Amino acid sequence: MRVTNQDREQVVDHVKAAYAEGRLDKHEMDERLHLAMTARTHADLVPIMNDLYGTRPAYVPRPPSYQATVVDGGDRVGAAASHLFALLGLFIIGPLLMMVTAGRTSPYIRKHAVESLNFHLTVLGATVLLPFTVVGVVLLPVIWVVGLVLCVVGGVSALAATEFRYPLTIRLVK
Repeated sequence: MRVTNQDREQVVDHVKAAYAEGRLDKHEMDERLHLAMTARTHADLVPIMNDLYGTRPAYVPRPPSYQATVVDGGDRVGAAASHLFALLGLFIIGPLLMMVTAGRTSPYIRKHAVESLNFHLTVLGATVLLPFTVVGVVLLPVIWVVGLVLCVVGGVSALAATEFRYPLTIRLVK
């Protein structure tokens, strides 16, 4: 069975954790990350993980029907709120509040709140740094308008229970 990007990212997270724990050196981590990112089937991913977690395979792919999680209406509204707080002027505070309150109980809300927070931190950084250039002064209002439009798109996407990633975002918060 062919792997998805989510499968590859799961293995990459395990390899990075093993490196952080000191079970892999830098060269071995780089080699395993390359193998994970170029894997085409689940059989390609299993050898990357076997020696890290003993004789049983640590990575056992689940059928697609088990990977889908059910998101209820409250989670969708909370996730949408984390995006739409920007319309009320709560650019960073809104997503941060959603992340530390509802994000503790709902991974869906946390994922959207973290994405929104990262986007707003990126826009804040651009707002601080761009006025030092003439082109930046011209681009700043465009960035703000596009940012507000993307917040609405993110909110609608969260209500529809679909994946949404802001473009050109520096992801500082994980």
